[in-house]
Amino acid sequence: MNHLSWGMVASIFLAFVLVCSAEEKEKPITPDLSKIKDKKTWSLINVDCETAMEDGKRVVRLKPTGEPNTPAEMGFALVEGLEFAEGTIEIDLKGRGKVERCFLGVTFDAVDEKTFEAVYFRPFNFMKDDEFRARAVQYISWPDDPWEKLRKEKPGVFESAVKPVPDPSGWFHARIEVTKKKVKVWVDDVKEPSLVVDRLASRDKGKIGLWVDNRECSFSNLKIQPAK
Repeated sequence: MNHLSWGMVASIFLAFVLVCSAEEKEKPITPDLSKIKDKKTWSLINVDCETAMEDGKRVVRLKPTGEPNTPAEMGFALVEGLEFAEGTIEIDLKGRGKVERCFLGVTFDAVDEKTFEAVYFRPFNFMKDDEFRARAVQYISWPDDPWEKLRKEKPGVFESAVKPVPDPSGWFHARIEVTKKKVKVWVDDVKEPSLVVDRLASRDKGKIGLWVDNRECSFSNLKIQPAK
């Protein structure tokens, strides 16, 4: 009887610890995409933007405004007042199909438009049957490690195919886990990541937001879960 009582006490104590741990976990941050033109909430760099309702959800469309084939072609929408170190980023994205070249994703550890990390997708490569399919998702760390350098020096390490293969013209969901040493990328609801890389930047934290290059792309349901 005494043994049973102690077991019950231990179980209650364990349940209490688990509840306290859950309460201590950082709450997800869901930046308001409808306020993306509000300078107090977002910082827009090299992009035009518009918001709309599509398929029952709030959508932001970002269009780069910089000169083509230059670093200024990349566009950013950074969340104001938030610094991100480690954690998980979730986002719904929509490209422009098989033919139109577009690049879209998220940036983190960002100082400005010239110093940042990013994970982005090339939807026009999702369904390719040749080596280009292995260039569907990419990690970069500007300015020291752009995609050109990474592909030349470490081919196939910092870019990969996407599994399962999304519709290049449709919405897909990305989950990006950022730790001090690694970046992992999952697409839609799968167990195995499409991309696992070593982080190349050494900054402790920076700004976080949306990233786009080349053509207008769409974003929705941004959720940021900081690590404890």
